[in-house]
Amino acid sequence: MTRPSETRGAGRKNWLVPAIIVVIAVALIAGVLLMNRGDDTAAGAAPGSDPQVQGPAAQDPGAADFTAVESRVEGDPLAVGPVDAPVGLVVFSDYQCPYCAKWSQETLPLMMEHVEAGDLRIEWRDLQLFGPASERASRAALAAARQDAFLEYHDALFADGERRPEEQLSDEALISLAGDMGLDTGTFTTDYNSTETAEVVAENAQLGIDLGAYSTPAFILGGQPIMGAQPSEVFQDAFGTALAENR
Repeated sequence: MTRPSETRGAGRKNWLVPAIIVVIAVALIAGVLLMNRGDDTAAGAAPGSDPQVQGPAAQDPGAADFTAVESRVEGDPLAVGPVDAPVGLVVFSDYQCPYCAKWSQETLPLMMEHVEAGDLRIEWRDLQLFGPASERASRAALAAARQDAFLEYHDALFADGERRPEEQLSDEALISLAGDMGLDTGTFTTDYNSTETAEVVAENAQLGIDLGAYSTPAFILGGQPIMGAQPSEVFQDAFGTALAENR
């Protein structure tokens, strides 16, 4: 299996240019500002997470196309769906974000139907806005992905649409979870603690920061940014539009 750290750097040189980063950052930050402007509903939200937002704040439907953010690397363990799928979805998430858990339970299964139909590719690029526990969870998810169990482990971290408490994101708890899932815990532990895994996790997080994703979840679907755990209809409509444009 080709590992992303071996191929992603070369691929990104072709598209990750300052102009793209600046434009996407403006779009994502604008979305955050729109969501929080004059709205105290986020007061009870966990730091670094976005409440649901309805209406035009959900997307920035400008003319710019941000599909360049998709890496489309064959063998990327943090991706599902065909490399050449007509529509791409990049997910910027955090395993301590309650809204990320909500999206994973309510909307991800619908998106997976499009993956299974061959029309959608999803790439996860974790952020660690909540600190060390988030970073440990991201390393664990990648270690599970090395054993072709990314989605299973991802779903376990967000079981029942809830984030795990921080004490369940310790080194011991994350390795134990891998064992409960039937993974090779020796291999898992080696990958979990490897320098390569830490580098990939840090690289993915930096990508989100460079793009202005300072709050989670954030998405780029069909080249357009979507902020927050929007209703599933927002994603279904955006996917349908993107598919029609790319067929």
